[in-house]
Amino acid sequence: MEAGLAAQHETALESIVLAPLRQTGRQFRLVCAGLGLLVLVGIFAVARQWTLGLGVTGLNRPVYWGVYIVDFVFFIGISHAGTLISAILRVTQAEWRRPITRIAEAITFFALILGALQIWIDLGRPERIVFLFYWGRFQSPLLWDVTCVSVYMLSSTLYLYLPLIPDLARLRDRMIGGEGDGRRGAWRLRLYTAMALGWHGGREQRRRLERGIGVMAILIIPIAVSVHTVVSWIFGMNMQPMWHSTILGPYFVVGAIYSGIAMLFIFMTIIRRAWHLEPIIGARQYDYLGILLLVMSAFWGYFTLSEYLTTGYGTMVQDTQVLAAKLSQEFAPWFYGMLVCNVVIPFGVLLWRRGRTPLGCFVASLAIVVGMWVERFTIVIPTLTRPSLGPANGSYAPTWNELAIMAGSLALFALLFLLFFKLFPAISLWEVEEGEVVALARQKAQELAEEGLEGLHGTLAG
Repeated sequence: MEAGLAAQHETALESIVLAPLRQTGRQFRLVCAGLGLLVLVGIFAVARQWTLGLGVTGLNRPVYWGVYIVDFVFFIGISHAGTLISAILRVTQAEWRRPITRIAEAITFFALILGALQIWIDLGRPERIVFLFYWGRFQSPLLWDVTCVSVYMLSSTLYLYLPLIPDLARLRDRMIGGEGDGRRGAWRLRLYTAMALGWHGGREQRRRLERGIGVMAILIIPIAVSVHTVVSWIFGMNMQPMWHSTILGPYFVVGAIYSGIAMLFIFMTIIRRAWHLEPIIGARQYDYLGILLLVMSAFWGYFTLSEYLTTGYGTMVQDTQVLAAKLSQEFAPWFYGMLVCNVVIPFGVLLWRRGRTPLGCFVASLAIVVGMWVERFTIVIPTLTRPSLGPANGSYAPTWNELAIMAGSLALFALLFLLFFKLFPAISLWEVEEGEVVALARQKAQELAEEGLEGLHGTLAG
């Protein structure tokens, strides 16, 4: 038994959820090896950039921001999967959320790590990160962003960890030290014991844990909204065409929620298929989340129409030049591809109930994730190629060094996610079990109410 988990006296739910922790198949190793190879390529590209400088990128005058900033906004956006999905659904007591909350919270945690990493890479040299703390001025939106992301990282880590504690204690209690476990089981036992913090599942412990989770669920919502609002202010506080706009704050927040739900669908489907969690993550989750994704697609389309319609009717020469570059010039394929991925495909698939299946939601979500990355690209690059001051037109094309770092970042994100769920259950066992108890209690209450009505009718008839 590889993980050293006792299989005796397990419920059907436990046997399904804990099975991936015990066994590591060949396919999993091959996927991790492939992702690890891409990560190594990305590390080589980062080392090359730190050695030779930012000249190995496609950045130039006047385009000082490129793929790294696009990736930063993208990763910070998908980090909203855990907070604004898990937290809001937890606050509103949506019972169907229980099997998917941990996947959403893990996406948040690792997306924040990769988002912060993009800024470090974009600085050009590793020691420059220290300058932000020693000589940074709080009048700059860049410092606002560093502060908000740091607070968001801390709160998201706590929000991921708190619901893990009961399951960590369960894993600790199921570890056995018998023959066949050896060192591979011993280090897991030490890890689970340390992280479980002496949890024994008493009434007072449960009360305090649920209170802590409830408080964090409420607090993390405004923190998450503030983070992507401040990210938008990095652009909005600049006097650059199509950036200096008050709509960017809510536009970025809506886009973050939109891409976060889509990323949740992708990883939820992969985990569900690879680890045979179909009995737990079922049609209801896909149906309800698919409707939510469709609503966010409509919101995103509305904000996009508002932004581009008001710009098109304006008389600001610089703004109309950037708009023309998106609608009819070199960035037109990017712009119309973004609309197809973010509006046409989601509505074509998710508008019908038969489309809100695991396959349909996965296809629509994959298109949305690509489309939202393209959206961030069309926000950053076209404006910088047509600045208010300086050359009339600039150009930008990412080099293989930037693309290698981007591929390595995406691979690292996926690799961290998969390795995390080889150590910890992908499903919050105690929450799902609690949900089953709640559902059973509601069913009993409904049956008693119906019996009471029948008895009342019988009495009145007699």
